[in-house]
Amino acid sequence: MDIRTTGGPATAEEMAAVDGLLGEPESLWEGGERRASDDHLAYGGRATRSRRHLLLPVLHAIQDRSGWVSRGALEYACRRLSIPPAEAYGVVSFYARFGLQPRGALSLHVCDDIACKCSGAEELCAALENAHGPSGVVWHRSPCLGLCDRAPAALVERAGMQHKDRQIAPFTLAQAESILGGGAWPEPATYSMPRQAQPKLLRRIGAVDPESLESYRLHGGFTALGRAEVIGSDAVIREITESRLLGRGGAAFPTGRKWESVAKAAARPHYLVCNADESEPGTFKDRVLMENDPFAIVEGMAIAALATGCEKGFLYVRTEYPLARRRIENAIAQARAQGILKLEIEVRRGAGAYICGEETALFNSIEGKRGEPRNKPPFPVDVGLFGKPTLVNNVETLLNVVDIVVEGGASFAATGTKDSTGTRLFCASGHVTRPGIYEVAMGTPLRALLDTAGARKVQAVLLGGAAGSFLTPDQIDVPLSFEGTRAIGATLGSGAVLVFDDTADMKQVLLRIARFFRDESCGQCVPCRVGTKRQEEILERMLGGRDGDGRSDVLLLSDIAQAMRDASICGLGQTAANAIASGLTQLKVLNV
Repeated sequence: MDIRTTGGPATAEEMAAVDGLLGEPESLWEGGERRASDDHLAYGGRATRSRRHLLLPVLHAIQDRSGWVSRGALEYACRRLSIPPAEAYGVVSFYARFGLQPRGALSLHVCDDIACKCSGAEELCAALENAHGPSGVVWHRSPCLGLCDRAPAALVERAGMQHKDRQIAPFTLAQAESILGGGAWPEPATYSMPRQAQPKLLRRIGAVDPESLESYRLHGGFTALGRAEVIGSDAVIREITESRLLGRGGAAFPTGRKWESVAKAAARPHYLVCNADESEPGTFKDRVLMENDPFAIVEGMAIAALATGCEKGFLYVRTEYPLARRRIENAIAQARAQGILKLEIEVRRGAGAYICGEETALFNSIEGKRGEPRNKPPFPVDVGLFGKPTLVNNVETLLNVVDIVVEGGASFAATGTKDSTGTRLFCASGHVTRPGIYEVAMGTPLRALLDTAGARKVQAVLLGGAAGSFLTPDQIDVPLSFEGTRAIGATLGSGAVLVFDDTADMKQVLLRIARFFRDESCGQCVPCRVGTKRQEEILERMLGGRDGDGRSDVLLLSDIAQAMRDASICGLGQTAANAIASGLTQLKVLNV
């Protein structure tokens, strides 16, 4: 029985978008013209199903061309990739990027997340709603776009043969009216790095042309890769281990131990994944690095692959970072053309799902599935992408590798503290006069960072992003190290430092965080799916002044938080209540 979705056949334009990525169909079984042999020979099996991992790129091709994914287009994609339509629908409906209803060619996404709220995003959205109707028709409210240093921010896209997308920040109502009226789009702003003493990881930003391989090489580029090739994989892993570098993605796992585990794994092939799906509100360091120092990231990936025996690499970048994606792709192409890069690196574009920052959810996304986390064990170093040993590092971690290979692990370990070596990038935003990325030695007091960034009269600091914790003014002398923040029940997390002055409405901030986690829960496990929803409902009742017993609500929130921490499959559910709990207790936004 041939089960089909409703909605009519794919249009010629939609079919062209799919065929442009996959090539022309060769048989009736793929959606092509009938041939005599098609009545006697079926094309399919494992070879055809093995292309499932191309589902997200195909969906992007359809969306870029048409502005949405129709049922007919989805069915055609399923025929080309030999995927059951029900499974493909589960994938396309999972990601916020893809539209399942007709949209106009022009799509405007306006960020209303925490940092942008501090810079007038709510007033901007209210004006757009008054002029153009509610979000979801002409314009759309969006979670964090990773432009917190230039808030408020927007992303504008135009579907068609010449698909175009661009981030705009700071974004104004006048710009919105011009864009919606068919006017020209503002050019993307050049990143202006805040002045800071002797940056190391950031030293090339502003000095190197991010689109020129020669410019990168003039500043010492690919020296580290050359040394790695000379000393060999074992020596590289020894240097990384001696550096005591901990992963900069939030989990703080020893990088050397992870590399050694992948290198020793017997199964083949090995895969390398650079996790650039930076979606934590208040975090934008990966965007700045990819836009301004892309060749260094490519070099870090090449060294990691050499050391661990990875045959192929994937760089998974969020779809909201169009300039970063283009510059990384350009850097890969130039390095391969010059024969410097031997590793095959494929840039994969995310589709609007915070959960895909979790490594196993990211694997599922690359494989063409819903971005839902997997149970551990088995761990990625043994069974990762496509079921093979996989090394996963984030952008900042790989950038550190370049310097460690050149200067040695001992030199790296000499900076910072005993348990937190090296420097760390922090994203300062909110109520600061000099927002941006700051590089400080691990162990530097938070107060020093806030003073450098020009923090105003501090009411609270959200450290680590939406999954982090609120700190009060009497806690801002905490050392910025893994052990220092752990001692006060906080975390460095993604490196976000969101500052709120005495004018901030912390009730609205807490509600926005609760809404963020409710939206971003993948829904796979009950504790997170139900817990994030109930957390938001209880907060709305408590902070909205509705009738209820405030003390009982606080206890109920505590019980829900404990259930999510104990029983959620992944870190999203386990940390979804952290900021809410610390906000209610530390900031005393309620008199209960």
